[in-house]
Amino acid sequence: MEFRPCIDIHNGKVKQIVGGTLTDESDFARENFVSEMQAADYAALYREKGLRGGHVILLNVADSPYYEADLVQAKGALEAWPGALQIGGGIHADNAVSFLQMGASHVIVTSYVFVDGEIRYDRLDKLLQAVGKEHLVLDLSCRKKEDAYYVVTDRWQKFTRQPLDRELLQKLSSYCDEFLVHAVNVEGTGTGVDEELISLLAQESEVPMTYAGGIGRMEDIEKIRTIGGDHVNFTVGSALDLFGGSLKFDKIVTKFR
Repeated sequence: MEFRPCIDIHNGKVKQIVGGTLTDESDFARENFVSEMQAADYAALYREKGLRGGHVILLNVADSPYYEADLVQAKGALEAWPGALQIGGGIHADNAVSFLQMGASHVIVTSYVFVDGEIRYDRLDKLLQAVGKEHLVLDLSCRKKEDAYYVVTDRWQKFTRQPLDRELLQKLSSYCDEFLVHAVNVEGTGTGVDEELISLLAQESEVPMTYAGGIGRMEDIEKIRTIGGDHVNFTVGSALDLFGGSLKFDKIVTKFR
């Protein structure tokens, strides 16, 4: 079990947002924290601490007037800790290589692969041809509907018809190097982790998994360790003192690096 740091970028700023409030209309999101620091500053800190596998997420859509500002921030982060950070947001087979050339270790993809509610395996094949399995992370962030979790796309706004279950994890593990899963219902709330989802992720997987969402206390991290059998990695956003929260970054790094 490892701590994976994050850098979320929205409207050209490093932010922490409430996941379910993100919309393309007016580039709106309810904010928990807006940093005065640059993405490169956070990446330099992660480099100092030797933290690999963190993710940089561009939260604006590619045709947003803020996207270029997001991209500038992201480039700065990748240059500050080359080969150690993953990047996601608007990535597809035609631009994926450019992000690796910027210094990303992996590209993170959801919406390009899940189209009209279904998995496009032809697009997965194109990504594999472009960057290889070893550089691909599939984001299976999900929301619960009725009695099942469903993968959500387009900055967590759209439900697919694809449930997140053991069969899907086993099938997609042959296409990627890692999975990233945000529990969108609790993302950015600090109200506690989604124990049912973690239990699902704890089922045997051939590739590493990183869980995000709802962490507010050290006890929540211990729940991830216990329920996840010590092999589900985690990231902390709004609750971290780097982003205005009370959880101590240095304490987490010392315990879980």
